[in-house]
Amino acid sequence: MAKNPNKIKNGSMVATVIIYIILALLALICIYPVWYVIIISFSRPIAARTLDVFLIPKGFSLVSYQQLFKDTQMWTTYGNTVLYASVCVVGMLITSAMAAYPLTSPFLFAKKLWVFYILIPMYFSGGLIPQFIIMTKLGMYNTRWAILVPGVVSMWYIILVRTYFATIPEDLRESARIDGANNYQILLNVYIPTSKPIMAVIAIYTLVAQWNSWYAASIYLMDQSLQPLQLYLRRKLVLAEKLATENQRGGTADGQQQLELQLLSADQLKYTMIVVSTLPMMLAYPFAQKYFVKGVMVGSLKG
Repeated sequence: MAKNPNKIKNGSMVATVIIYIILALLALICIYPVWYVIIISFSRPIAARTLDVFLIPKGFSLVSYQQLFKDTQMWTTYGNTVLYASVCVVGMLITSAMAAYPLTSPFLFAKKLWVFYILIPMYFSGGLIPQFIIMTKLGMYNTRWAILVPGVVSMWYIILVRTYFATIPEDLRESARIDGANNYQILLNVYIPTSKPIMAVIAIYTLVAQWNSWYAASIYLMDQSLQPLQLYLRRKLVLAEKLATENQRGGTADGQQQLELQLLSADQLKYTMIVVSTLPMMLAYPFAQKYFVKGVMVGSLKG
């Protein structure tokens, strides 16, 4: 009996098992650090101090979470971060789509010149001092606008969306025009619905960037009631380490319980902060994961 040359051949069982073992080890390497931070945040403070935790929490303690959650300023900064992140995500999607749409039109005057003009800020920047001067001159210093206005525009995202829009057949735009649609209707009803992958990628990247951002706030926001969560956590950790050092030098520790409370401020608190600050991102990430492969590959397409 002649063999079919077009028949798909499966790999050997040994190779399959080896591949699965390697993938399982890689998954374990990625997952274990996250799991380690979680279990050490729930362990006894002395165990967090000595790093004597491996697979499950050693003891059980919520002291670090209680210490963090009872601070009203933490909830204020948490709300600020949610506000900054949500507004920047919506604004970034709007500005990216509205700027990218005309760049795909064959009737745009001097289209190459506009694309070149958008590319310039991607490679050259005025620097921190000019940006600070602009913020002060515009009256945005120490206001929420200092975070919101720069956070809703990105030249890189405009280029990405423009590249994705360029893959949409021009016939769809012409058909919509024949049906009487204007540019805004074409953008909202034709281009955006067919561009969900790149929109999801931009949304999650903007969300993560704004959620983890603290440097701009440390420069432009002196009012602590306007600062984001990451800047508060940084200040809280520095203060905890300072207090722990002063207490140990002064010999104020009284018994094992008091010693653990001091050690908590400098050690276990940082693990608790990691859990509190990253948990929302870990929950939001899987919902947009299916769009990543298609959306991220847009940057590699010729446009």
